[in-house]
Amino acid sequence: MSQAKSLPRTPKALRAAWPPAWLPSWRLLLIVGLVLACLISATAVIATSHQTRTQYARLQQLERERDQLQTEWGQLLLEESAWSSPARIERLAVERLEMRLPEVDEVEVIRP
Repeated sequence: MSQAKSLPRTPKALRAAWPPAWLPSWRLLLIVGLVLACLISATAVIATSHQTRTQYARLQQLERERDQLQTEWGQLLLEESAWSSPARIERLAVERLEMRLPEVDEVEVIRP
């Protein structure tokens, strides 16, 4: 059997053994840091790309809705002009309300 190296158990001995020999070198820490930075950067690119695609799809949907509303607005303007034409209003006044233009002798002028 081989003898295992005994670890110091007293506080003074523990302080003397600090820093432990198993601490990674600065190069290993740099590599781990760079790998983490690359992973974080890649995750940010993926999230940004997804958000861009989502927002672009929403923009296209809103543009389609705008176009539909503009078409409907144009149709409503045409309908309004048809319903409010002076010829139609005069025809309805004569037919439904039995209105007519007064004769010249029926007109009275009121002065202030």
